[in-house]
Amino acid sequence: MIQLLFTVIFSEMAMILLFVFKTPLRKLLIMSLDRVKRGRGPVMVKTVAGTVFVVLMSSVYSMVKIQKRWIDDGGAVNPTDQVLLAKHLLEATLMGSILFLGLMIDRLHHYIRELRMRRKTMEDVKKQNRSFEDGKVEETKALEAEASTLREKLKQLESELEIKTKVVNTSEANAVALSKQSEGFLLEYDRLLEENQNLRSQLQSLDLRFSRSTSKKNT
Repeated sequence: MIQLLFTVIFSEMAMILLFVFKTPLRKLLIMSLDRVKRGRGPVMVKTVAGTVFVVLMSSVYSMVKIQKRWIDDGGAVNPTDQVLLAKHLLEATLMGSILFLGLMIDRLHHYIRELRMRRKTMEDVKKQNRSFEDGKVEETKALEAEASTLREKLKQLESELEIKTKVVNTSEANAVALSKQSEGFLLEYDRLLEENQNLRSQLQSLDLRFSRSTSKKNT
């Protein structure tokens, strides 16, 4: 399951990188997400997200249950419970990252579409402004009033575009930070696997010693 979660995270990170760089794949990705958000697509996405959230809560509950067991046992740490706690912690972290990256992808898609609409609106406003400036001399005074209104609207649109651009840049920075965090989780997972193998080797050696001591006592 952990390998599947890492695969999903890396896939979401690849999608975010496609959003960052303007390539033909970015246009294809936006078109694909547009199709996903039509019809029953949103219902399916919400169902998958809800399932992941339920499994996340299950992992959190398991961690709380293990910690409560340690408290009831007077602080005695069971190596098996320690490995299970680390496994549940890693799974919960990965599933939380998946949900966060999915939300980031949705917001990036929304902002990119909105930026395109804003640019198109700005181009239309500029064309209208030029057509007004090229009008007849007799209508100059009336057209100047309309042109000033259009200029104010253009400034407002440019300010909104700047705000949206800052939001996209912030989302891109968060995506890079999450990428680095995911790499740290992968290293932590490798370390936990190594500790698990060491614990198993120690348990096997203890079992072997115990069986030898038992056999000696019986003889």
